[in-house]
Amino acid sequence: MIQIEQVRKKFEKSLVLENVNLTVKKGSIYGLLGSNGAGKTTLLKAIAGIIKQDQGRVQIDGMPVFENSLLKERIVFIPDQLYFFSQSTTKQMASFYANMYPDWDQQRFEHIQQLLDLNPRAKIHKFSKGMQRQVAFWLALCAKPDYFILDEPFDGLDPVIRRKIKSWIIQDVAERDMTVLVSSHNLQEVEDICDAIGVIHRGKLLIENSLDDLKSDTHKVQFAFKQEVDDSLFTKLEIVEKEQRGSVYICVVRGSASEIEETIAAYHPVIFDLLPLTLEEIFIYEMEEAGYAIENILL
Repeated sequence: MIQIEQVRKKFEKSLVLENVNLTVKKGSIYGLLGSNGAGKTTLLKAIAGIIKQDQGRVQIDGMPVFENSLLKERIVFIPDQLYFFSQSTTKQMASFYANMYPDWDQQRFEHIQQLLDLNPRAKIHKFSKGMQRQVAFWLALCAKPDYFILDEPFDGLDPVIRRKIKSWIIQDVAERDMTVLVSSHNLQEVEDICDAIGVIHRGKLLIENSLDDLKSDTHKVQFAFKQEVDDSLFTKLEIVEKEQRGSVYICVVRGSASEIEETIAAYHPVIFDLLPLTLEEIFIYEMEEAGYAIENILL
């Protein structure tokens, strides 16, 4: 388990993280969202043990991460800006990883090579951006980390490779109880694989919750009536947003789906549909209610 308690980090005069508290349960995939400059990368680097926080605690399995070489053997971090040794090949980098990570799986390395169809003897710097990112995942997954930390990891990958890599990550979570912390601006990406999320803005954590809890408590409904509806209906619902298109109402409502349906059914609608909400829609409503302009947080 990853535990962040009252973490504060400052670079010169700039306060990047302010009293951040965050928990990532073992065997989960946690999505960290936020705008550019929100502090996501700094927080990820602190969790990976690359930088040290000024105040607070960064612990994995109850142990501090910074300068903990034994713990770092169980962590792999893929940064937004990839780094490989100069003039190195994938095979040479694999040899380095095999010496660094005691659970290195050579058989898996050879298996993934066939699936990715990349030449392990070719120099990595000659690969395209997308191919270099494939190499980063190739090496990381063969290290078989207990904790996998990813900063904007899927940029530059084509849809087929992206799907393959996601399936390998989910497989490791299911089979080895691997814990994943992924930062991304792509909410669809997060929604596809994550079971919990946190939103960081200007160095502070605004929201932390499971996706299931968020989705079970907020719903989009569409309904219409033969006659004009009694306004009492809307006082019985906890409406976040209401829109009327002719005789059709489209509302975002808090509460359980069954209670919402029962309340509206009492007014005998001729149309009633419960529509799926995307993660992006949920966060727009959550952030607006919290008093934040969503374009400043997630875009």
